[in-house]
This record gives sequence, structure tokens and C-alpha cells, in this order.
Amino acid sequence: MQASTAVRTDHAWPTDDPTRVPYWVYSDEEVYALEQQRLFQGPTWNFLGLEAEIPNPGDYKTTFVGEAPIILLRRMDGGINALMNRCEHKGALICYKPRGNVRELTCVYHNWVYNLDGKLTGVAFRKGVGGKGGVDADFDTNNHNLVRLRVDTYRGLIFGSFSQETPPFRDYLGAELLASIDRVFIKPLKVLGYHSQVLPNNWKLYAENNKDSYHASLLHVFHNTFGVVRPNMGGGIKLSDNGWHHLSYTVRTPPNDDATGREQVRSLKDQYKLNDVTMMEHKLELGDLVTNSIQTIFPNLVVQQILNCLAVRQLVPRGVDRSELFWTVLGFEDDTPEMLELRLSANNLVGPAGFISMEDGCVGGFVQRATKARPDDLSVMPMGGRAIEPSEGSRVTEAAVRGFWKGWRECMKL
Repeated sequence: MQASTAVRTDHAWPTDDPTRVPYWVYSDEEVYALEQQRLFQGPTWNFLGLEAEIPNPGDYKTTFVGEAPIILLRRMDGGINALMNRCEHKGALICYKPRGNVRELTCVYHNWVYNLDGKLTGVAFRKGVGGKGGVDADFDTNNHNLVRLRVDTYRGLIFGSFSQETPPFRDYLGAELLASIDRVFIKPLKVLGYHSQVLPNNWKLYAENNKDSYHASLLHVFHNTFGVVRPNMGGGIKLSDNGWHHLSYTVRTPPNDDATGREQVRSLKDQYKLNDVTMMEHKLELGDLVTNSIQTIFPNLVVQQILNCLAVRQLVPRGVDRSELFWTVLGFEDDTPEMLELRLSANNLVGPAGFISMEDGCVGGFVQRATKARPDDLSVMPMGGRAIEPSEGSRVTEAAVRGFWKGWRECMKL
């Protein structure tokens, strides 16, 4: 019998006010389960990996769409496939190493074999042993291929979708935010390393945090102390037409009206200084003065440029109150040794244990712990009004967070 996917009546969205969100979205097990079907396996493009991670025929990496395990691989003809990492026999994982190179896919449990397109090509003991056993004569291998996702690529980024309703990636993101990826990924990419960071909170709290430019000069005291991001810097917020995706950026040149510069924010500049200032160096390589660019692609990707530290962050749910963030630190293929050193030095500043990002790793847990006691209460997001619209010259807005919830509700049908 197929499990019901109906939402209980107490999960009806309690208000039409776009600035209010019920706290049960972070702690309800049923809602979390529905997200796997309606959102991650719904009409969305989920980040899977980078072309630079699977450069050769037969290269693969294991990844996720929501909780669904995925094999991302390079076919022998150079194309890219994304296959469910689940044998069609008993449902076992096929690839359990993070990455490797194969000519075919073999399940260790009962040795069912698939080609790199996911087609079942071999069943051990299909004809039995000594004329006994085996499968029925009408067993058709064509009915037992691996589940195959749609794949789309852009600037070396690889996305997968379970849904046939998801528009092509270029239409999904829109021209303005595509241009923001073009701005950063100007040359062939090179993977410098990886981080994996377990977060003590629901995945949506980290997704919100990346869209919340309002907290940058408040939570991250290092920003103000050493001037990485200040309230009076130029920049703004860009949004896709549907509000799902966003870009927050800062530039070195402050706006003409620097009234925001008079806002009092915490700073430790009177108590601390950096003994090693190399992590604060910024070589202008992208043709502009942008110091900080955080771009989100709904539902699970962050594209990061902070000074010369380039990275993509893939967000994976691990349960209703736990998530995992996979950071892939990037450079360009033609980077000099000096530029590579500069990128890695900046990564010590902005990586998951860095002077900036470490707060993001714990603050979601504070919300998770505090909101589950009264899940029917509502958060309030008034900054920038009630609209879901871009903001030029100011990042003191929660419009992008409101846009996230618009996309979430549309996918979840709530």
C-alpha cells in the first residue's frame, strides 16, 4: 500500500503575511519527510558536483539530492550521468566510496552489474547452478535499470533533477543571476580541497542564514573589526524573478549616502589585531571591486567569493534537526603558486572554522533548540518591508529570506 502524502490540517500555513514563518517548519518530522518528495525530488535543480571532479571517463563521485544517494559519473563518451546509488535488487548502496574510477557498476551484495548509463547488464546466477535455481525465463533486465536523473550543467557546475517539470537550468536561475556565476567562474576550475561540516540544525536554518545579509555585520564581529564587510560598504541584494535564488554582494567603494555607516555595531578593533594579515589580502582578479559575493541557488547550493577564496557549498539534510555542509574550495587551473597560497590563506578566514564562518555553524543550533518548545509560534522578518524584491545600495533586508519561503511553500504546496 502506498504511503499517504497528505499534510495534516495543523500544517496549513497560518498567515498570508510573508514576514511570518511558523517554527514547526524546523522540527516537524512529517514535513521533513514530505520535503524529500515534494522539494528535493520535485521541480528543483539540486547541485551534484563539478565537472572538474570527474574529468576522465569512468570517474565518479557519490553525492546526494536531499537524502537520496546519487552517483555522479563521467561516461566513456565524455557525457555526464547522475544515477540513484541504489541497486534495483535489494536497494543496497552500489558505490560506497566518496570517489573513484570504474568501467561498470557492481553491487557487492549480490553482484548485479550495471553499465555507466545505469542499464542492468548482469545478474549473478541468472541461470542458476547445475540447472537448478535462477530467475524465471520472462525476467527482463530492461525493467530493472537504475533510476536516472536529468542533468544540466553551467560553468562547470553540475545539477540534477528527478522531475520532468523542472525548466532548463538557465531558465530556472534567470539571466541576471547566471551573470553572477559568469562573473566568478571566469576560467576552468581546479579543486583545492574539501571540508565537511555537520550542523546541529534543520537544513532550512542554514539556507535562511545564507540569504540573510542583515546579520553579517552583527553576528560576525570579525567583519567590523577588520573591515571585510561593513554596513557602509556599497553593494546590495539581487533576486531571481520568482524570488527563489539570490545574490548578496559588497564592494570596496561605499555609497554616496553613508548614513548606514553611523549605525553602531560591535567591533573588537581596540582589543585585537592580526599578526598575520595575509589572509586579508585581496588581489583583484575578477574585473571589479567586489569583496564578498554570496549567491544561493535554491534549494541547496551556495556559490562563494570572499576576497580570493572561491568555493561552492552543498547543503545536505541529515534528519529533522541535523544537516551537513560540504565545502569544495576552488581555484583556477592557471593559478600561480602565489595565488594558490593566497586562496588557501583566505580559506582560513572564511572556511567552516574560520574567523567569520564559525558563527554560522552554531547559530542555527541556537534557533533549533529554542523553537521546538512552541512550534506553533511564528518568527518575524520585517527588515526591508514585506516585499520580495532586490535592494541596491543596502543589505539590511530580509527579502531574500522571504523569497526562500515563497519557493519552499510553492514546492511543498503549503
